[in-house]
Amino acid sequence: MNQSPFTEDQILILRAVVDRIIPEDDIPGAWNAGVGTYISRLIAGDSEAIQRYQLGLVGCDLEAMAFLGNSLVCLGAADQDAILSRVESGRILAEWTFDPKSFFRMIVNHTMEGFYADPGNGGNLDEVAWKMIGFEVTA
Repeated sequence: MNQSPFTEDQILILRAVVDRIIPEDDIPGAWNAGVGTYISRLIAGDSEAIQRYQLGLVGCDLEAMAFLGNSLVCLGAADQDAILSRVESGRILAEWTFDPKSFFRMIVNHTMEGFYADPGNGGNLDEVAWKMIGFEVTA
């Protein structure tokens, strides 16, 4: 991702989160479908959105540390799901600077947008989501 608003650690957390929202199976998961690029482009230049993402990603990692004693990116899929379920429901142990449920809704919405959006927006690489649902682009 060029000109990412995220640190390297935040990028790893972002990847872990979006890949739990849309995991890879017989098609690429969210990250490999370009959702990270989509989100970076979407929030570029919006300092408030960048801050919400940065704080939310750090919050997810702090929640993993508080609940399971390890960074989110070091956990297996089931444990990552457990952490994200806590964030989604607001049943958190870590200190958050804003509502974790709001962060979760935002990242789920943006992940879905990036996965299914027009590839010109940075996500849905190679039209993977469109092919999955049988949407055919006609020129």
